[in-house]
Formats: sequence, C-alpha cells, structure tokens
Amino acid sequence: MIFDPVGGSFSEAALRAIAWKGRHLIVGFANGEIPKIPVNLTLLKGASIVGFFWGAFAQKEPHKSLANIHQLLTWFSEGKINPHIDKTYSLQEAPKALEDMMHRRVKGKIVIDMEC
Repeated sequence: MIFDPVGGSFSEAALRAIAWKGRHLIVGFANGEIPKIPVNLTLLKGASIVGFFWGAFAQKEPHKSLANIHQLLTWFSEGKINPHIDKTYSLQEAPKALEDMMHRRVKGKIVIDMEC
C-alpha cells in the first residue's frame, strides 16, 4: 500500500516501486503538481490506483466518516497514533499560520493556541 499525499514526480516513482498487486492511494497533491502517471505500470505490477477525497466522502457517507473520526480519536487517546505538530501559533499569529500553510512551510499539523 502506498499512501500518496504528495503527487508530482513522487507518484510515478512510488508506483514503480510498488509490490505485485499493490494499491496506490492518492489523497492529495501537496507538491502542487498533479502527476502524469504511465498507467501501463498498473498492468505490469497488477496494481491499482485509488483516489480518495475526504470532503466528498464526508458529504456522501457522513455516518462512515463520523465512525472513522471516532476511531482516529480513540487511537489518538490511546497513544496508538501521534500526529506530528510542526508549530504552535497564538491566536494573534493565525494569519501567519495560514500564510505558512499556503506557502508550504508546514510539515505536519499546526495548532492555534486560543489561550496564548
């Protein structure tokens, strides 16, 4: 399984490295470039490419989306997952936080601290 939130040239490289009957899950294009993937690679690898857009999923399948969020929160509270927080900003710094996100200066998540 390849989880691909980056896109660009990384997508083709990942697909070339995929194992036989692997699945390439496209979830975004953080690189900013939508990749041009040679689909013959899926034939040669017996692989599949699946796209997932969370916004559409949440709208079309709200009960499943809510169940997934509940599961993620459970794993987080149990310490099974630990998302990377790149930086914490004060509420006054919120515009700077958005600017950093727009200019791709964020690696992971950011937090706006409402009490700073």
